[in-house]
Amino acid sequence: MRQAEQDAPKPMKGFAGFLRQDLDAVTAGLTLPWSSGAVEGNVNRVKTLRRDMYGRASFALLRTRILTQP
Repeated sequence: MRQAEQDAPKPMKGFAGFLRQDLDAVTAGLTLPWSSGAVEGNVNRVKTLRRDMYGRASFALLRTRILTQP
């Protein structure tokens, strides 16, 4: 990160600075065994369903589709 902050192009310097601001979270995300992948996958699935059904169906149908899919 030090090298990127000194020698890299401006976008890379900004990214390295952003990582340094929350270095504890970055380190934890790369080293701890826990993952939020399953939660993120479900959020993505629900958002996709909602987008597909926008303006076409009621909330009750959306709720049924979300709860009945694996």
